[in-house]
Amino acid sequence: MGERTDQGTHRLNPAAAARFAASWNAIAPMGKVGLAVSGGPDSLALLLLFHEVAPRNFRVVTVDHGLRPESADEAAMVARICAERSIAHSTLTLSLAKGSAVQERARHARYAAMVQWAHDHGLVALVTAHHADDQAETMVMRLNRGAGLRGLAGMRPRTPLGYPPDTPLPLLRPLLRWRRSELVEIVENAGIIAAHDPSNHDPSYERVRIRDFMTSSNVLEIQGFAASAQHLADADLALDWATDQLWTDVTPAADGFTWNAPDHVPNALSLRVLERILHAFAAPTPRGSELVRWLETLRSAGVSTLGGVKGDARNRPWRFTRAPDRRT
Repeated sequence: MGERTDQGTHRLNPAAAARFAASWNAIAPMGKVGLAVSGGPDSLALLLLFHEVAPRNFRVVTVDHGLRPESADEAAMVARICAERSIAHSTLTLSLAKGSAVQERARHARYAAMVQWAHDHGLVALVTAHHADDQAETMVMRLNRGAGLRGLAGMRPRTPLGYPPDTPLPLLRPLLRWRRSELVEIVENAGIIAAHDPSNHDPSYERVRIRDFMTSSNVLEIQGFAASAQHLADADLALDWATDQLWTDVTPAADGFTWNAPDHVPNALSLRVLERILHAFAAPTPRGSELVRWLETLRSAGVSTLGGVKGDARNRPWRFTRAPDRRT
């Protein structure tokens, strides 16, 4: 459990405060936001930076998943730190069972609870403490899985939350250019001993293995990963812009859509048009490999169904209709 090593509060280094103000102001929405603070060094640094830069514009939430006996004390520690600074704080207590995919289940439950909390308090966004080291680890994990441009662009400073899928609440990440070591230093200088989750050192988790590899050598430049993620995100936006132009050629029909797909369109753009067609049918988001196979079949003048949508490319233009229900 984290503890305080002194009483009272410390002022942040002015240079750090100014740096954070610049990154926050670039994405700050109009209205009060909610900070997700676990008691670890990253999120505690986020709290301290916010208190310095925007002291009246946020509330704090801590989620106790009920998976570790220390978690209740860690939530109480965050509550005390907030009380010392007159910051509104809430603890959300969950009851998750240990077992398979526990981290994924905890993530879904955590964000669902925080979205409801944000709605109850009239907040306009959730803010997390993801930083440059998290970004680099995410990119390496996605490289291992053969991710495309969208995945390699990593985490964005502002993104739709997606919990539940249609929520308009955005997720904001103002620390993506900050190193983990910088955030630890902020917390230590404030006289606070942060909590440490033992799962962050458990090699059974992929992210921990990737982190251990990346910190075992000074060959990798973490800030370089952060810069590359930003370049890739810009390229991803450019593809979205080009897809908007192609979408004007997709024509609604009585039973679906038609698209006279130009032969010269790169696959990356064709795949995005097909994604939008599936979305228009409210079809589930497909895996990338499934979408690629669907496009290959259509380019071969074939017929194929994906996500309940039938694509027929035997003639021009391609026709997309809802596939009939399967009968048993």
